[in-house]
Amino acid sequence: MVDPAADEPPTAAAADAAAAATGDERINLIVIFGGQSAEHDVSCVTATHVLRAVDQTRYRITPIGIDRDGHWQLATAAVQALAAGPDALPERLEAVGDAVSPTPLLSTAAFAGPVVVMPLLHGPLGEDGTVQGLLELMDLPYVGSGVLASAVGMDKALAKEVLGFHGIAQARWISLREHEVTPARLLAVADELGLPVFVKPSNMGSSVGVSKASTIEELQHAVEHALSYDEWVVIEEAIVGREIEVAVLGNLDPRASMPGEIVPGNDFYDYEDKYLVDGAELLIPAPLTDEQTETVRALAVQVYRALRCEGLARVDFFFEPDRPGTAGRGFLINEVNTMPGFTPISMYPKMWQQTGMTYAELVDNLIDLAGERHRRRRRNTKH
Repeated sequence: MVDPAADEPPTAAAADAAAAATGDERINLIVIFGGQSAEHDVSCVTATHVLRAVDQTRYRITPIGIDRDGHWQLATAAVQALAAGPDALPERLEAVGDAVSPTPLLSTAAFAGPVVVMPLLHGPLGEDGTVQGLLELMDLPYVGSGVLASAVGMDKALAKEVLGFHGIAQARWISLREHEVTPARLLAVADELGLPVFVKPSNMGSSVGVSKASTIEELQHAVEHALSYDEWVVIEEAIVGREIEVAVLGNLDPRASMPGEIVPGNDFYDYEDKYLVDGAELLIPAPLTDEQTETVRALAVQVYRALRCEGLARVDFFFEPDRPGTAGRGFLINEVNTMPGFTPISMYPKMWQQTGMTYAELVDNLIDLAGERHRRRRRNTKH
């Protein structure tokens, strides 16, 4: 009689036990992707390309998908594709498969040998310190910033407050909570900042929910749209300038990549420009003077340290040049992404490639940094 469970994929624990029996000493890399935010699809694409780049002679991979309803599952199709080779992976992973419970799955007792988690989650309920908190409770090393930096980096308004305290220049801005939004308040905001302005959900990435408003009516609609993603909105003055980005990598001694420049194909660098069309032009390295290049790289590291980031982050700036009769403000911090995208057209890996680090080397560095941070943190918190 055929065992009906024979064709089912092995659990992480069963696979690990089998690996231990054969002397497999690879690092157990748990890759978490998907999630409940509006950036679910971006995460699924990111995960495919990370899995393709991972050296399977060094790592044994367990891909875990979180669906839009928050259910965790072993990504069965990804497991099967990895067994057939990286080229068998689809263009995007699907967060479907055998249901798993995160607590026993992430227990180090379920694995033989070292474990590192790579949470490739973008946006709320993933990049905002929530999953990082779970991993801290499980005493697991993980790629990226800790709970505090992840939470602050995700919240644009709070990050702006912290960076303002550190004296880092930025555009003029105002944040509002949903109950504070009234026609009179919006009129006051428009009077203070001028029009046009940009309106953003405070906790979101990939330009999801971002709108440009040139009239009071557009401002009202833009705020309503942003509030559909978060109860806090950030309203910023429109900057006439260039969009410059820098990739930062490291823990206690972070390094900055060569900067890149985004030349939007649309009115601004929106979600469609980033992921759906080839409208935006990416210039790497950015056409800056040597002095400007070193200035923005140093600023990126300053921002990274001010927010207590570790592992990685992409730091985004506006560059406001001098204009006839007006002195520009130079580099203005826009925002920080503590888990930037790794899709084929994503700026973070591209900037490191231009700086001399391959995609695979970047992944190795991130995993090594996760282990270093975990060991250091345990020295300070375990007695």
